[in-house]
Amino acid sequence: MGRIIVIANQKGGVGKTTTAVNLAACMAAAGKRTLLVDLDPQGNATSGYGVDKKALERTVYDALVDDVPLRDVMLPTLMDGLRLAPSNKELVGAEVELVNATEREYRLRNKLAAVRDDFEYIFIDCPPSLGFLTLNGLVAAAGVLVTLQCEYYALEGLSELLQTIVLVRDNLNASLRLEGVLLTMNQHTNLSKQVIEDVRGYLGAKVFETVIPRNVTLGEAPSFGQPVIVYDLKSAGAQAYLALAREVISRG
Repeated sequence: MGRIIVIANQKGGVGKTTTAVNLAACMAAAGKRTLLVDLDPQGNATSGYGVDKKALERTVYDALVDDVPLRDVMLPTLMDGLRLAPSNKELVGAEVELVNATEREYRLRNKLAAVRDDFEYIFIDCPPSLGFLTLNGLVAAAGVLVTLQCEYYALEGLSELLQTIVLVRDNLNASLRLEGVLLTMNQHTNLSKQVIEDVRGYLGAKVFETVIPRNVTLGEAPSFGQPVIVYDLKSAGAQAYLALAREVISRG
């Protein structure tokens, strides 16, 4: 049964989608059967694999709202062993259309239940908010991977997200736990060093040893519709995400 990990942060621009795209690719490269669910209406994880968001016939929206089987939504990717459940701006309407639906927080979990045995790892890329879609991701997952930028305001909002995880665990998903905190966009400055020390002092072993650097190839790869290990395997960004994949696997 696949391990479901949601990648979340209510702040934008902290490397969340970059992590979702590249960690999923590295898992597939390690021989793990992997599914990436794009739960963000911006669809950046979808376009990050070269998929035309405007040309999609079915998306995660159809699975959540119209009860289409998730297997009918999934697409192959350029990585062997990696499937993508794509998204586009239609997903914005899901929260409104499901406002009165019964068990609406469990929609994604129920859809994943039908395909979970097909994969070893399932990653969910959430929007930068703590709304309905992120809640569906948290209810469906066993672990939460939080991306945290190495900057002055890094810890701002983290406590709110951690409190949300506790609330979801206590009320909707008893198996949910913090998978780990991933420090991103490290620039090797004194400020970044201090942020890393502060976060490690606050969360200890919950912080991944791997730190993702601010790396130009990580920004370039999506414009080519490729994960960074395909775009430039030798880059610092690619090597960092390969190290993260090994760390995630070692944590079980």
